[in-house]
Amino acid sequence: MTSLIILRRLAIPALILVLVIIVGTVGFMLVDDRYSFTEALYMTVITVGTVGFREVHEPTMAEKYFIIFLIITGFGTFAYALSAITTYILSDEFKSVYRYNTIMNAIDKLNEHVIICGYGRNGRQAAHVLKKHGKRFVVIENKSAVTEALNHRYADLVLEGDATQDEILEKAGIARASAIITTLPVDADNLFIVLTARILNPKLTIISRASDDNSDKKLKTAGADNVIMPDKIGGAHMASLVLKPDVIEFVDHITGQGGPDINLEEITFENLPEHLRNKTIRDLEIRNKSGANIVGFKTAKGDFVINPNADTKLIPEGKLFVLGTPDQIAALKQLLA
Repeated sequence: MTSLIILRRLAIPALILVLVIIVGTVGFMLVDDRYSFTEALYMTVITVGTVGFREVHEPTMAEKYFIIFLIITGFGTFAYALSAITTYILSDEFKSVYRYNTIMNAIDKLNEHVIICGYGRNGRQAAHVLKKHGKRFVVIENKSAVTEALNHRYADLVLEGDATQDEILEKAGIARASAIITTLPVDADNLFIVLTARILNPKLTIISRASDDNSDKKLKTAGADNVIMPDKIGGAHMASLVLKPDVIEFVDHITGQGGPDINLEEITFENLPEHLRNKTIRDLEIRNKSGANIVGFKTAKGDFVINPNADTKLIPEGKLFVLGTPDQIAALKQLLA
């Protein structure tokens, strides 16, 4: 659609340019049969362009009259068309359309990315953490003042629009996304996005913000995997820092809040090589082969086990939590590749 807008705006001036050149070229060939097509085209261009190069042939009287006619009519028309094209290319409308095309082309190439709906305090923090870890994301924001001010590593992947609209979510590549984070201030809007996102991509991981205590269950019923209440989490985190400051700072560090060196990694059953599936933790030999430590296990039912026994069997839908240095995590990933 946007490409059609550009073509439509440039079509008339471009057509005028072509018509001037055609009329001039045909006119020279009809007035004087000495001109070949190339020579007639050359004479038309230098006449309309008023560049003042030498004529190909000494002009006849009829040719002189035609040149006068071409200069009077053609130069003004040519100048208007050229000016119209140049003005549009330098206009804000063209820049806006061109940037939109660039955004859509970039989004169309994304896969397994994250969509962030809303760029308020929570959306901005989510984008900041994703950027730290090199995770591709698309921001959807309804306020033009905010989208114009955005400045992050993937600044070209910002869509201005209403995230509650199916069309905007589809433009953001929701069918190919791995997760969506909706941080709008109104719970009803977040609920609508959750419902729509779950329909458009049933496998999508959906994380929603909630302000009202009563919205938690509704959002989960609608399809949200996790519902975050910033006020509660913020208060609980501050209280925990008073009671166990070093413990909380340590947890923040290993969960990646401190930077890109992620020291806590999760391993799903599906990510394990075939020969390691349905084996025990002892069979994996993660500690011996990579130096990392298994600190937790999530069962298929969703129960968490801290420091699981070495005889714990890895089953479908199970998940391991491994702690180690960046080098150890890298060695682990290579082991499981």
